[in-house]
Amino acid sequence: MKRAIAAIVMTAVPMAMFAQGSSLNVSRAKLKNPSTFTDKAPGTFKAKFETSKGTFVITVHRAWAPLGADRFYNLVHSGFYDDCRFFRVMDGFMAQVGMNGDPAIQSAWGSATISDDPVKESNKRGFVSQFFVSLVDNTRYDRMGFAPFGEVTSGMEVIDTLYSGYGEGAPRGNGPEQAKLQVQGNAYLAKEFPKLDYIKKATIEK
Repeated sequence: MKRAIAAIVMTAVPMAMFAQGSSLNVSRAKLKNPSTFTDKAPGTFKAKFETSKGTFVITVHRAWAPLGADRFYNLVHSGFYDDCRFFRVMDGFMAQVGMNGDPAIQSAWGSATISDDPVKESNKRGFVSQFFVSLVDNTRYDRMGFAPFGEVTSGMEVIDTLYSGYGEGAPRGNGPEQAKLQVQGNAYLAKEFPKLDYIKKATIEK
């Protein structure tokens, strides 16, 4: 089994701002080509996530799940997770994020699957597999092939407070429908689920 992860009116604007905007556009365009993201992750690294509720840090151990760690490293480093919503947060279960708010980018990555890593660690509270964070011990997912690649080592209290009022996603629940999210992106979430928390910025800590 394989798994997938406004116009602005301007007058006198400094050239530096144009350069910054151009760089951002190039970065977003590159995200539509997953085959260019092939960096090997360090043996251990930390990824910092600045969110609408605060900051948390995930420490990743490549030895736990090399394929998952490499994919995660490339996505964080490339800015893929910036402005992504926590679209599925369920009390006593988990918090899930990782679908890009730009439908074109999400579509490109939807077919860029990777093989599953063997499960070496357990899905305990604070551990991360794919990109859901277990809010409790979810060890039953070990048998289902969900291989943790990292652990929240700072800011778990932030994840515990992410908005969970929408619950499970449609059609089983009243939360966001992943098929619509893939096609309509953040516009769909902003209109129908405005209380969702989100990642402001994700970076690899030096």
